Amino acid sequence: MIVNKNIKVIVSDLDGTLLNSNHTISDKTISVFQKLHLHNYVIIVATGRHHLDAMPILDSLGFPVYLVSSNGARIHAPDKKLLYSFDIKSDHIQSVLSIDIDPDITTVLFKEDIWFTNKYNKKLNDFQPEIRYRPELVNFNELEDYAGIKLLFTHENHSKLLAVRDRILEKHEGLFNHAFSLPFCLEFMDKSVDKSVAIANILELENFSFQETLVFGDGYNDENMLREAGIGVLMDNAPQSLKELLPQLEITTTNETDGVANYITNKIINSKLELQQ
Repeated sequence: MIVNKNIKVIVSDLDGTLLNSNHTISDKTISVFQKLHLHNYVIIVATGRHHLDAMPILDSLGFPVYLVSSNGARIHAPDKKLLYSFDIKSDHIQSVLSIDIDPDITTVLFKEDIWFTNKYNKKLNDFQPEIRYRPELVNFNELEDYAGIKLLFTHENHSKLLAVRDRILEKHEGLFNHAFSLPFCLEFMDKSVDKSVAIANILELENFSFQETLVFGDGYNDENMLREAGIGVLMDNAPQSLKELLPQLEITTTNETDGVANYITNKIINSKLELQQ
């Protein structure tokens, strides 16, 4: 039985959702999304990744899609034209970086075509099979222009990131939106930036509503778009705390077992074939 005849738009996160542990889209998932494209579904990929990082990955799908990147700070059309751009103000970032932050934490300031960091971090670089834009080691006290797309703090110790989050929010109430895209990645964007807001802008362009969306995600930066979705689906590899926060959502199999492709095949593609018989 078809999951919802009104679904016209498919939205998916990347890491932990559409991508496997090799940071690639499997052949099975590519095949499923190509079928969706042939059936005229609007496809939106919404990721915390920088657009220069995400675009080469999405090229493997073999057809153009909407890209929401940096958690909503950028929107690119299927033809890769920039539709929306919103940065954090320079003085806001400078104020955050003036806080005494544990030097063991990797701090990254993402700009349009480069990212500044206080230290080399192999784990971050491994997220890019081919580095399309390179990190530059900097002393954050010596920058002239601090404006950027987002700030990222990463460390294996989640409690250290929680301490940084609390310190920043205490001193900068109402200035930022923040999320843990992964347990070891804390990201700050301008307060107006969120994946759900960016998706709403695309839906307006396409004359659709959130009620016509099927949304997949696995992280806290996916929470709002999952809540807004006509149908929201969590990956089985999502944190247990997120599953408990969103108990109304369905759960599909993990990203390692093509959970997005499996759900779409069973609930969308096969159901369409049944209706046509």
